[in-house]
Amino acid sequence: MGEKRQVLTSSDISSLVIDILCDQAGGRDATVACFYFDFAAQNEQSPASMLGSLLKQIVCGRGGIPGEIWQAYQNQKNAIGGRGLRLSDIVKMLQNTSREKRTFICIDALDECAAGHRIKLLDSLNQILLGSLGIRIFMTGRPHILPEIRRRFAGITSISISPKRDDIIRYLHSKLGEDTNPDAMDGSLEADILRKIPEDISEMYVEAAVVWKLPQVIY
Repeated sequence: MGEKRQVLTSSDISSLVIDILCDQAGGRDATVACFYFDFAAQNEQSPASMLGSLLKQIVCGRGGIPGEIWQAYQNQKNAIGGRGLRLSDIVKMLQNTSREKRTFICIDALDECAAGHRIKLLDSLNQILLGSLGIRIFMTGRPHILPEIRRRFAGITSISISPKRDDIIRYLHSKLGEDTNPDAMDGSLEADILRKIPEDISEMYVEAAVVWKLPQVIY
């Protein structure tokens, strides 16, 4: 029998990286935080909400809320309307928390972030990196966003990932075999799926994995 292979999506790659980092971080006083961008939730996933989610994960990983962050939340809570933290405040807090403990941030499907949000997010991440030597950032996204990243960061390492046609067909066969309603699929429709999707997949699902890292060794 030939070797069984599976097509890896950007989420698969991110999950693998997160699992490895979590396994290694446990005994090395490090924190791992992650975020997934969803095209259907572009309006809700602003730079402030996304970085706020990462900050919450990092703080929870420390086992206690630093007084500075607690006070900032209380100040905003007591403001008119109970507004949330400003983006600039979250950036500073992420800088401060990552100075005390090695921090790994994984961001999946950056290309699904709205273009206007993505510019502010990349600028904010650049500020965080410049303000803390303790952070490393891993991202996945389609290759068309790579120029945006390179304009804002120096010293990145990028890896392009493209599935092979045979792998795509094998993956589709596997998923079709898991269909919980097989009567809804006839032979003609299945043949069309196995013909059409591999033809378009290179444009739809070619992914780029990008790692930001500073000159220092991670461990």
